[in-house]
Amino acid sequence: MNATFNSGIVRVFTFKAGLFSTVAHDLQLTLQRFEVTIDGPQVSGRFWPDSLHVDGAIKGGKLNPNTLSERDKRDIYKNMAEKIMYTAKHPEIRFEGRFDQQKLEGQLTMVGRSASISMPITLSDGHICGRIEFAPTRWGIPPFSILMGTIKLQDRVIVEFDLPFDGTVADLLSA
Repeated sequence: MNATFNSGIVRVFTFKAGLFSTVAHDLQLTLQRFEVTIDGPQVSGRFWPDSLHVDGAIKGGKLNPNTLSERDKRDIYKNMAEKIMYTAKHPEIRFEGRFDQQKLEGQLTMVGRSASISMPITLSDGHICGRIEFAPTRWGIPPFSILMGTIKLQDRVIVEFDLPFDGTVADLLSA
């Protein structure tokens, strides 16, 4: 079976660090444009980082959408596009790999570099879910910093996804 997904939830979480990190924020972002195609065990994905939306700051493990001003959100978006993901030069993130009922493995390409990833996934009738934590430096993306490094991002990002699926797991895995 061949299935293409372009709706669902893809969230990205970033984490603060540095001497003055108390004035910074852990962030939740949502990717608003993506396409994932599953053909039997083969998976390919295209993700457009310029579609990342800054949802807000995470405090105490919960999203607080009102912590950041609209200007703060615009600044974060601009820094992501121009100083982290270089979206003008690298408008897409790509994934090519395979999955079974327990994990997804393959090559993730960002900012012109590829690295292998593996993550557990959950397949249930109605949803395909997964979560991965990785270090952006594997793709040559240095942690963003300001004020001479007194405020910066940790070298870790978490990506979570939940894609709705109308069929069954058996339908999805059949070639």
